[in-house]
Amino acid sequence: MIFETKVEQVIQRTHDTKSFRFKKPEGWDHLAGQWMYVSLKIDGNEARKHFTISSSPTENYLEFTKKIRDSDFSQALNRLKGGEWVKLEGPFGSFYFSGQYPKIGMLSGGIGITPLRSICKYCTDKKLSTDIVMLYSNKTSDDIVFRDQFEEMQRQNPHIRVMNVLTREPSWQGLKGHIDAKMIKEQIPDHNERVFYICGPPQMVSEMQDILTEELGMPDSKVKVEYFTGYER
Repeated sequence: MIFETKVEQVIQRTHDTKSFRFKKPEGWDHLAGQWMYVSLKIDGNEARKHFTISSSPTENYLEFTKKIRDSDFSQALNRLKGGEWVKLEGPFGSFYFSGQYPKIGMLSGGIGITPLRSICKYCTDKKLSTDIVMLYSNKTSDDIVFRDQFEEMQRQNPHIRVMNVLTREPSWQGLKGHIDAKMIKEQIPDHNERVFYICGPPQMVSEMQDILTEELGMPDSKVKVEYFTGYER
């Protein structure tokens, strides 16, 4: 589906991350975790990038969420205030969840949280009994995207448990350091019973995939990955 629309709302999520929200068009239907193309006008020219849809199919708007970097496209997004022209194309992607597994694990880092936010919100709104455990890695507590939303989802949904893991905040009272086999075994002792969704920067995704399949002996069929190529998504 391809349609032109306008930016309805820009939401500051963290010090360097923003969400961009649009009215959901009639007939649009995406699965939790999928992505779309977003086109903007930059100096009169149309530029296109792909972004995961961070909103859930259960919500009445479309939204993607982006860490603002130095690229021309990223800076163009950063200048948006609302009302600007945008073209959206989608949905695409096979990294999604619609209730097909009873227990899932999630491993994520940074802005890689976006499809997992969609999935968790979908499960919460649909009142699914899917058991979800997530390890979410960031540098500091200021970098945790959707922190309040995940806390609210955990209050509403007894089947979701989100554990934040910080690498550069010594005073943090929760999990610290990098996600490794030891942490997964301790925090998700039933990991072999789950299907894992991994999303984040390419190096992290590769490392997590190797940990699950090589160190923990999980079959490839139970590990689903989404690479944020160039970390632009």
